[in-house]
Amino acid sequence: MAAGKEIRGKIKSVENTKKITKAMEMVAASKMRKAQDRMRAARPYSEKIRNIAANLGQANPEYTHAFMKTHDAKAVGFIVVTTDKGLCGGMNTNVLRAVTTKLREQQQAGNKVEAVAIGNKGLGFLNRIGARVVSHVTQLGDTPHLDKLIGPVKVLLDAYAEGKLSAVYLCYTKFINTMRQESVVEQLLPLAADSLKMEKGQHSWDYIYEPDAQSVIDELLVRYVESLAYQAVAENMASEQSARMVAMKAATDNAGNVIDELKLVYNKTRQAGITKELSEIVSGAAAAAGV
Repeated sequence: MAAGKEIRGKIKSVENTKKITKAMEMVAASKMRKAQDRMRAARPYSEKIRNIAANLGQANPEYTHAFMKTHDAKAVGFIVVTTDKGLCGGMNTNVLRAVTTKLREQQQAGNKVEAVAIGNKGLGFLNRIGARVVSHVTQLGDTPHLDKLIGPVKVLLDAYAEGKLSAVYLCYTKFINTMRQESVVEQLLPLAADSLKMEKGQHSWDYIYEPDAQSVIDELLVRYVESLAYQAVAENMASEQSARMVAMKAATDNAGNVIDELKLVYNKTRQAGITKELSEIVSGAAAAAGV
């Protein structure tokens, strides 16, 4: 019964794996709810500051912020948001595939690429393909903090304001629902006019600026871009926990199927062994009776 003993060992191993994946599924489900609440709580702030920025942009047409100007520089920036840990299905693979496509387009156009990596998976990927990583931040934990994100992201924002970059792209995974997450590569800078346009039914407001219009608009648009980066990280974390929960559930179900198949093989092997032993006993008894 050496084969049966080996199969029993495999069944035990898969059962232990099933316990781990089940525990990870439950942990991801708990974290997913908190991440979704955090992501949804950040959306109204991003929407409100976008509306204020739109109103200010229309109220002061004579002043154009650096983030709204276009440059002819032969370089572009990428902010790549990924996870620090794996075991979340094809989430990182999908967004990095979209990043690769966009990188090739820019390189074929003769543009150099500078990147900011948020998350271990994106940092490792960018290093492997030889991209120039100007800054990075990892180990954000389960709660994103804006003060940790401002520094790395500001490197590309300052480079764009100085005219060294022609565009900055934000790459992340957008949360749609628990079963669906969408890879997004969107232009962060220059700020497109349609991204700052007011919704229908809204009215343009006249403002009194203190100390002056330029200072207020400069500060507001920087906050606006930072809020977009924070929202991308919050969306990515909600997507991460959802994808991990789904992946761990699939792994748990697959482990159960493997256990059932191994038990079937074990029972067949055991029955074959018993049948063989009975056949030997009957043959031996028949031979003894014949003697």
